[in-house]
Amino acid sequence: MARIVRAALLQAEWTGDKESMIEKHEKYAREAAAQGAKVMCFQELFYGPYFCQVQDPQYFSYTEHIPNGPTTKRMQELAKETGMVLIVPMYEVEQTGVYYNTAAVVDADGTYLGKYRKHHIPQVKGFWEKFYFRPGNTGYPIFDTAAGRIGVYICYDRHFPEGWRALGLAGARIVFNPSATSRGLSQYLWRLEQPAAAVANEYFVGAINRVGVEPLGDNDFYGQTYFADPRGQLMGDAASDDKDEVLVRDLDIAQLAEVRNLWQLYRDRRPDQYESLVRP
Repeated sequence: MARIVRAALLQAEWTGDKESMIEKHEKYAREAAAQGAKVMCFQELFYGPYFCQVQDPQYFSYTEHIPNGPTTKRMQELAKETGMVLIVPMYEVEQTGVYYNTAAVVDADGTYLGKYRKHHIPQVKGFWEKFYFRPGNTGYPIFDTAAGRIGVYICYDRHFPEGWRALGLAGARIVFNPSATSRGLSQYLWRLEQPAAAVANEYFVGAINRVGVEPLGDNDFYGQTYFADPRGQLMGDAASDDKDEVLVRDLDIAQLAEVRNLWQLYRDRRPDQYESLVRP
């Protein structure tokens, strides 16, 4: 694996229909590839609106099979064309009535590597996700990609430190957290939790947020997408809070060894003392 991994994140406003939203992401992916990016993550439920602002069964129509659905196939072609690893969050159907909030991972040669299903599902005003999704059952997979070992955590998951740790223990070097989070309820946590997870688990974190106010509700998705390094520092400025933006940063993978040798957090863990943490 290269010492420097050029990585990209994308925040994008809802266009009003699925096809134009996919086309927008394809356009920005090509722009990121032109800037030399080797891995890129899209936002949560990337090709649709954030329909969880309402509870309406018509939005079950946004589901697709993964990997045998049309969007996964299309993203495999895009990955192969651009030479980038793609992390693609979608609305997955396993069978009728069994739906998941899922991210597919596609390698730089177009090979489908697997998927992560969001584990923690909120049910609060404006985020009625239990209406749409079952809790994930994939565990915390690590994907060996052309850009190195990556993990995925999705939006509300970020409030739960256990999954972050599981990804670190499994060998993640970069963890992507695609989100749809709005002003008010949890904005004060946006630049706190994910840098803290990067510090506690000694890896890079890519935090992606949607942007804009969508017709289904008054949630104002405020963007501010960023990368955090293993010291918890933002890598350059965060993205804007009100418009589409591709964020590209160089991740120095050698920094992981430097930080882990300084702060021996994995050595000094005490799993023998944590049994109570897994009791209901």
